[in-house]
Amino acid sequence: MKKHGLFLAGVLALAVGGTAHAETLRFATDASYPPFSKQGPDGKMVGFDPEIAHALCAAMKVTCEVVPQDFDGIIPALNAKKFDAIIASMNITDERKKAVDFSDRYYNMPSRLVAKAGAQVNDAWFKGKKIGVLRSSIQEKYARDHWVKRGAKLVAYGKAPESFLDLKAGRVDASFVDAAVGESDFIKTPNGKGYAFAGPVYTDAKYFGEGAGIAVRKGDKARLARINAALKQIRADGSYDKIQKKYFSFDIK
Repeated sequence: MKKHGLFLAGVLALAVGGTAHAETLRFATDASYPPFSKQGPDGKMVGFDPEIAHALCAAMKVTCEVVPQDFDGIIPALNAKKFDAIIASMNITDERKKAVDFSDRYYNMPSRLVAKAGAQVNDAWFKGKKIGVLRSSIQEKYARDHWVKRGAKLVAYGKAPESFLDLKAGRVDASFVDAAVGESDFIKTPNGKGYAFAGPVYTDAKYFGEGAGIAVRKGDKARLARINAALKQIRADGSYDKIQKKYFSFDIK
């Protein structure tokens, strides 16, 4: 009986230990990029990206943790092993592929300029204009390569909503952002009255890539394969569509 007792105690200890050390997948996302992500009053990350992260973890049967990280330092923090993956509306580009490996695309969204309603954006319009961009974003790179030479001045922000505050206050003439962010976080809010999308839709693959992907450290092939398999699963079982419909009135796949 004593031996049986010791054996059962050992089994229970292993079971408890297995539970206590269950795999946790730590995602990082931008703390201020609604509707994709933002930090709620309780400190938890909410929005499209965190919900997709939790759906992926459920599909992989792992515990999920989503942590905030400023976008301009998010890749260095990943490579410093502060978390396991990035789900922060990060477009898949050749330049970023040098630093990280990407999953399959999990959504695609054009970029737009937000300015006062009626703004007629053409090549001449940019001269003397101040344009707000998210620091280290693809929008900043595109604007720097195309609009600075036309006389525009870029104002870079650590968080996208800060550019909307300056746009409303007249400190910048336009904000260049993901279309969904501009629409939900500014244009459709009381502060956005009198403002609208201006100019064309920007989708140049050289800058905006193949859509947004989930980033992992270079060579992390096993984790990447699991994330891609989970993406396929949540698309097939309806989980993705359920989350998408909470945040967007159009298909972003």
